[in-house]
Amino acid sequence: MATGKLMQWPSWLMGLVIGSWILRILIAWLLPPGFDEAYYFLYTQHWDWSYFDHPVMVALTTALGPWLTGYISPLTIRLGALILYGLSTGLLYLSGRQLFGEKVGMGAVAIASLCPLFIFSFGLLAAPDNALIFWWSVTMYVAVLEFFPVKGPYQPTAKIALIGLLLGLVCLSKYHGFVLGLSLVGFCLTSTRHRQALVSVWTLAALGLFSLALLPLVYWNLHHDWLSFGFHLSTRFDGDATGPQFNLLNMVGVWLVGIAYLFPALGFPLWWAIGRHLWHVPNGDLRHRFILWLGLPIAAGFTLLGGFTRIYPAWPAPGLWSLSLLLAVTMAGWSFQTVRRWLVSSALVIATLLVFALGHVALGTLQRPGGVVEVVAPETDPTTTMIDVVQLRRRLQEGRVGDAIAAANFLVTNEFWLSGYVDMAISPLTSSPVMAFTQDPRGHAVWFQPKDWLGYSGLFLSIADDDQSEIRATYAPYFERFDLLASVDTQRARSTTETFYLYDVGQLIKPYDYPY
Repeated sequence: MATGKLMQWPSWLMGLVIGSWILRILIAWLLPPGFDEAYYFLYTQHWDWSYFDHPVMVALTTALGPWLTGYISPLTIRLGALILYGLSTGLLYLSGRQLFGEKVGMGAVAIASLCPLFIFSFGLLAAPDNALIFWWSVTMYVAVLEFFPVKGPYQPTAKIALIGLLLGLVCLSKYHGFVLGLSLVGFCLTSTRHRQALVSVWTLAALGLFSLALLPLVYWNLHHDWLSFGFHLSTRFDGDATGPQFNLLNMVGVWLVGIAYLFPALGFPLWWAIGRHLWHVPNGDLRHRFILWLGLPIAAGFTLLGGFTRIYPAWPAPGLWSLSLLLAVTMAGWSFQTVRRWLVSSALVIATLLVFALGHVALGTLQRPGGVVEVVAPETDPTTTMIDVVQLRRRLQEGRVGDAIAAANFLVTNEFWLSGYVDMAISPLTSSPVMAFTQDPRGHAVWFQPKDWLGYSGLFLSIADDDQSEIRATYAPYFERFDLLASVDTQRARSTTETFYLYDVGQLIKPYDYPY
């Protein structure tokens, strides 16, 4: 966006944007990595064309920070998210400005800077959604330029071919891209002005480029029995013998949870704006119809799916990202004072809540004992499940523990996500791989063939959440021995939040059998 245009923005809006950036960086620095983030770090240790859970883009975005800095920490694995979110927000602004004018573009930036659902899903945590929303936003902007030319009637152009390539890159981020492609086709089918795009020679080129972009995903699945597609299309949505049952209350609950993550002062107006434009598109305006087609299939589709099965708030978020332009359109008709009071007050409340929550998660301000206000004990506090990998790294470097890790050929854990935390902690110390012996191994079943490690010496790590006698009974038969080497604690506010048990297991004597 041009510097001159930027300088014309109201000072309070610039404050929202800059404040949002500062808060995101602070959270990225202080918030310990979540389970999924630790697991996605493993992708960066096992490069491939695609992965069991997701396509390749999440590996690239998670690896960006460690590549640039040479250091592994919560902030560096989230650096790709921070950078891409700025670019995605800029593209959302450009789409809004191109379609509806400067005020709508600015409104879209304000919404993107405030909504916690957008910030955490797309702009903060290491996740497939970082690249997803970036390529989604690029696709949306190019589609805006293609379907809504500034001058003259619509005629198909080479941008359609580019859209095909971009849709492939969206799919290499997350499978939402297939729905986005169908949404664009749906828009063209329902617009007499744009149907000609579907029979254009450029559409054939788009299909070719789309297929070319998908080759890494198809190649990997072809060589791994279509594991990724099976995981997403079958395993996650298995029903009982009677088939999936729809529950209206569950769907409403999913919708309300989504509004809570959006922040109610933004979530309710957003859905109201969606409903208003869905009920009555002004004068049959194709611009509004275009935005509805881009966002509603994902946003409404996953909300409806919540009546059948469990869904995550991030799943409908890409659709809501596009639909936020409709809220920005609505805002453009309000008075300047109303918009300013609404957004600034929302920003203050959101920032206060996030800083308060961050203070406890990172510093234990509500922890009993050790907190400023002693409320919750570490053993009953769910926030302690996020492991401080930098602190764990320091503990694992000390004394004979560090020597044992340096001498081990491999390390093993009993959970796929725990192996991610351990790998983040030990990667600067050793190049030895970290495996997971579990019946839910995810990518480990692809990355490792346990029989290849027979005769090699290793270490086994588990955490105090697991019954150690059960751990020993389950895993001792696979190893030469199973002797406790040391226990290592991580702490917050001078209290132990997690205990790691490190076992010297000698050589692997029996291969572990993965379920797939």
